[in-house]
Amino acid sequence: MAEVIRIKDDTFRIEDDGVRFFLFIGKEKAALIDTGMTTVNAREIAEGITDLPLILINTHADPDHIAGNGAFDAFYMAPAEEENLRENGGKGEIIPVKEGDEIDLGERKLRIIDIPGHTPGSIAILDEADRILVSGDTVQDGHIFMFGEKRNIDLFIGSLKHLLEYDGTYDEIYPMHGTFPVKPELIPKLIEGAQEIAAGKAAGSRVEVFGNEVMLYKFPYAGFLCPLP
Repeated sequence: MAEVIRIKDDTFRIEDDGVRFFLFIGKEKAALIDTGMTTVNAREIAEGITDLPLILINTHADPDHIAGNGAFDAFYMAPAEEENLRENGGKGEIIPVKEGDEIDLGERKLRIIDIPGHTPGSIAILDEADRILVSGDTVQDGHIFMFGEKRNIDLFIGSLKHLLEYDGTYDEIYPMHGTFPVKPELIPKLIEGAQEIAAGKAAGSRVEVFGNEVMLYKFPYAGFLCPLP
């Protein structure tokens, strides 16, 4: 069962069995960011918190992030994520977003940052006024899924480096898995680890995840689940 936790009066996180999503409230409307893994009533939860018009922004379309999407006819998402969405049973209209787009909730602007790699259309969301970066699955201290045909570790490394270009504009990172929140100092560590994996220099162990045999590269700050070499 989803647990709703107030971060502050206009910001909530919803914990859903190992994944989380967020509700950001502005002066004119509110935004759900993802809808979790089992929370098909995500919209109902949000509308129980605020009576402002509600929109949905998806960081990406893996199945543990779109459980409640069915309550929305349309939602903001990168177009490169459509194949992933449809393969995971997602319906509804994609309102396309891209790098640099702003979604204004009313005195609370959310800026879109393209961060492909974990999935083709992964995005981060920068809350400029509150100095928060919502990172989807790309920045976290849990186990980052990098196995499967839609994952690309070179793009992932490039996206982490791209986030460094925004250094100084956010103080905290809100990830969808792992510890909440994490600090910007995690990003260079993730780059270092991912580069070691890509160069074949990291030591890993074989594990099974959802019936797939993969390599777990475990670092002190995070783990990466990658294809077998």
